[in-house]
Amino acid sequence: MASHTPGAPVFAPPADLPDWALRSVDLANPRLGARALFASDDFFADVARMLDPEPAQFVPGRFDTNGKWMDGWESRRKRTAGHDWALVRLGVKGVIRGFDVDTSHFTGNYPPAVSIEATVSDADDVQALQAAAWTEILPATALGPDSHHLLECASDAAWTHLRVNIFPDGGIARLRVYGRPVGTLAAQAAAGELVDLIAMENGGRAVAWNDASFGSAASALLLPGRGLDMGDGWETRRRREPGNDWCVIELGAPGTVDRIEVDTAFFKGNYPDRCSVQAAHVTGGTDRSITTQSMFWQTLLPEQKLQMDAVHTFTGEIAALGTLTHIRFNIFPDGGVSRLRLWGKVQAR
Repeated sequence: MASHTPGAPVFAPPADLPDWALRSVDLANPRLGARALFASDDFFADVARMLDPEPAQFVPGRFDTNGKWMDGWESRRKRTAGHDWALVRLGVKGVIRGFDVDTSHFTGNYPPAVSIEATVSDADDVQALQAAAWTEILPATALGPDSHHLLECASDAAWTHLRVNIFPDGGIARLRVYGRPVGTLAAQAAAGELVDLIAMENGGRAVAWNDASFGSAASALLLPGRGLDMGDGWETRRRREPGNDWCVIELGAPGTVDRIEVDTAFFKGNYPDRCSVQAAHVTGGTDRSITTQSMFWQTLLPEQKLQMDAVHTFTGEIAALGTLTHIRFNIFPDGGVSRLRLWGKVQAR
């Protein structure tokens, strides 16, 4: 067992995600606008922590006025009939593929079981949501201590809100809701508007990347807004061999590209010297096969020089490749990029 400094935080290892989760985005990510609205009880740990995008941590020796500080949602020991529950608004309406109900660091205080219900609502009012019609999309399922529980969803409908039930009480470190946003591009497609085809809130998804030694995974490129700091972006290690770094991204919907933006915010001594974009319209295949094919895709944007801490906008340099479903973003030879935007029009159906 690896040792650590006494009193230092211990972070939970990431989940070994199945294909249905890898091909999804976390609809409960607060960066997309998700929010914990209410909990029947969060005496020991604020329900909002359950949606934190960072891995759960355990800090030895840290206590607050109510007891041991825990990184997640934790209710007190229930001494009456019933169970505890929480209301969560998803960041965007979406079809849910499944969940990671993570009880990391909750050992003698995890819930023995969980179930999840869903509804569609335009309101975040707790009383209105309590009166709404709810559909069970995850039946009562046994949980264990200090574990990632990867559970598939029993519904193929699209939802906006969840009610998370724990039986009877206890703590959940993190809740990830894996799915795909729906309807976010429909109105823009009908109006022919320019939209960010790879924005996470529009269903864009990082398929693969060769390295992410610093900062976040390549999926950070697709988050809303500009980066918060140098850790809020995709950054690779210093390359000590020939070649370049890359990531493959799936568009939220097939479309044509009019403008590309590469934002190196906060990356100063470590921004890439150049970048390029390859692209293709892909039908069929797996993430692995698509990644392999990406080496041979056509050039959408030839190599372009980059500068530190700046937004780079490219229009006239973009090749007319027609309708696309995937891109390969290349950086030369390595470095960090905060955000990548692919502005274009959704293919009319």
